[in-house]
Amino acid sequence: MGRQLLVERHEPADLGALDEAWSGAATFAFLPEKSGVPESWVLGALDALPDDLRTGHFALLTSGSTGRPKLVVGAKRRSEALVRVLHAAQESEPVAETILALPLTYCYAFVNQWLWGRVFRRRLVHTRGFAHADELRGALCSARDAMLCLVRIQLPLFSEIFGDEQFPGVIRVHFAGGAFPQAQLAQVRRTFPNALVFNNYGCAEAMPRLTLRRAEDGADAADIGAPLDGVDLRTSSEGELQFRSRYGAVAFFDESGFHRFRDDEWIGTGDLGARDASGHWRLSGRMSEVFKRYGEKISLPQVTESVLREWRGAAAAYRERDRSGEEGHVLVLAPHPTGDEVRRVLQTFRSGWSRAHWPLRIESTERLPALANGKVDTAALAALPEKVVQWRQRL
Repeated sequence: MGRQLLVERHEPADLGALDEAWSGAATFAFLPEKSGVPESWVLGALDALPDDLRTGHFALLTSGSTGRPKLVVGAKRRSEALVRVLHAAQESEPVAETILALPLTYCYAFVNQWLWGRVFRRRLVHTRGFAHADELRGALCSARDAMLCLVRIQLPLFSEIFGDEQFPGVIRVHFAGGAFPQAQLAQVRRTFPNALVFNNYGCAEAMPRLTLRRAEDGADAADIGAPLDGVDLRTSSEGELQFRSRYGAVAFFDESGFHRFRDDEWIGTGDLGARDASGHWRLSGRMSEVFKRYGEKISLPQVTESVLREWRGAAAAYRERDRSGEEGHVLVLAPHPTGDEVRRVLQTFRSGWSRAHWPLRIESTERLPALANGKVDTAALAALPEKVVQWRQRL
């Protein structure tokens, strides 16, 4: 039995190789074409797998919240079971095809689209996303009872590139990989007038889904809904959301070596979260995105979400200390706003937040930097060249 290493090159031929690898016995790794991780490192990780994980499994590469590579190992049978649960929970029976707008090496697209299509014998329409917008537009215009999986950073690109065009053949739209665009639901429904819209939450270690809710079943982006059948959630003493899942990853390999998850192990998501009275779970942000400024707790996702109710484009924030050494944040808007738009954003802070929540600066750029999976590259925000300072807080 030989080990297998597949590299996604964003070509239709990738799908045949992937299907062959899934049908085979050998555990395989599926990698982005430009991951920055040497193949020798991945092969070393596969060599570290115990004998019982060398068949019937697969591995995907993620950097998680650390920025350091991690190879996460899932069980094929577990992921196929999750797909069946998702099919029912996402009301996917009427869906005839799924349109790819994200890399397949992203666990969200891999399970929700490729593996779902394989298990339920539905068509996967291969596109290279917004990097080849004409290709994506053609697939959307030709869609018939289609499902689309997106991350929020992609949403402004629809109006920027496709204008007011509508795609009535899309009947399911899923968001994951970051905050749900609750404040932009009107745009989503204009673009996809016949679609049910879902907020999906999870992480690579969950392979990848923990909770789900219909857009209309919550009032804000922090509401991630209820756990799927087979998933348990809790909040740790530090406020971190932790899970146990019958569908989750079985092991991972990172710079510290091989680690196997125990069946009874509670796995941290890196997010702060709590259960509300309705039984839904709510997030207040990544542990790295929640901090105190002058004694007040600041949640960057909550602040950004309030901005997006008034701002037409995308927004993100990064942490920075002020001149006195106190923690603060910088708000980045994309694309560049007009003066009136900056004033409306500032009014959001004046009317809704105490001074401690205000950004140290408001900066802008033509487009937010993105990782290969479509998420905002928050690590790159601070060093982004050619940013424009739109406003600066006088301390």
